[in-house]
Amino acid sequence: MESKTVGVIGGGAWGTGLAQAIARGGHKVQIWALEDDVVDSINNENENKRFLPGYKLSPLISCSKNITEVAADKEFLIIASPSLYLSSTLAKITDVPNIKDGSTIIAALTKGFVPSENGPKLVLETIEESLPEVYKGCTVYVAGPSHAEEVAMGKLTGLVAASLNPRNSIRVRELLRVPGLMVYSSFDIVGVQICAAAKNVVAVVYGALDAIAETSDVFGDNTESFLMAAGLNEIQTLGFAMGATHAETFTSISGVGDLDVTCKSKYGRNRRFGQDMIKTDMLSKFTDIDDLIKNVGKIGYLPEGAIACKYIHEISLKKDIKLTMCDGLYRILNKEITPADFMNELLQVTTNK
Repeated sequence: MESKTVGVIGGGAWGTGLAQAIARGGHKVQIWALEDDVVDSINNENENKRFLPGYKLSPLISCSKNITEVAADKEFLIIASPSLYLSSTLAKITDVPNIKDGSTIIAALTKGFVPSENGPKLVLETIEESLPEVYKGCTVYVAGPSHAEEVAMGKLTGLVAASLNPRNSIRVRELLRVPGLMVYSSFDIVGVQICAAAKNVVAVVYGALDAIAETSDVFGDNTESFLMAAGLNEIQTLGFAMGATHAETFTSISGVGDLDVTCKSKYGRNRRFGQDMIKTDMLSKFTDIDDLIKNVGKIGYLPEGAIACKYIHEISLKKDIKLTMCDGLYRILNKEITPADFMNELLQVTTNK
């Protein structure tokens, strides 16, 4: 495949890790980052020392604080901005000529839900509403069991490129046909996005249980597998309520695959957050879930599941669906129940069925 020009909007770990994978395919990648130290370390030392330290980056990767420069004249633009800032970030690129005329293919890595006056929205919905009409039904969502560290190292990773536009899905797959990546297409844009967002919520609960299990006579490996299976059921329930179209979405790499690695991997920030709730009393820094989201920077890393939890709670109430685990984490983060009490409550509910 001939070399392509690629922009990545967001210099976090996942955006940087995928940029490194794309560069392995011989493509030139420019990253947009807000932080001066990220720009300097990528450009001068070929390393993102803040968000992906210890991984040498390709010389084909550069970084800029000028978002218009990064978006301009690119054949592909990959959106990797956190969901909380997605709308404001997109507003900065709508007037870029190649975005206005739709000549750039846009793919998204952002996980979670985007807050709006009409309730939580999915990532692709937000992107397509923010950008010119030509992008309606044409954006691509990329997800799967893919920790940035292993993607940067080139360890074999499976991904899904979901889009209603098969041509764009295939073109993104071709871009990502590089050593270490295997990419598959899907039409189930809702299901894949729900899996990517909701698995982080389950992983937070899993991390809390993992920490509690270290000193528990009740919880162990069996319990953790049971919890993860129950979490997958909740993800599927939420997915179909939101409009997912394919059951296999939840039993393939974007569903069970992504959930498994997010719950179990040493790299998982959401699992780590769940463990920190128990081991370091992390929640003592916040008064409730809204305070946590407002001051999420105090955590020191971004646990997407803690943010997604609030929006899943809103959706479950609106659609009148029961999501015991997601609701439980909402109550924990909102200081309505302790993690230990919720685990005991969850166990009691299941043993009475």
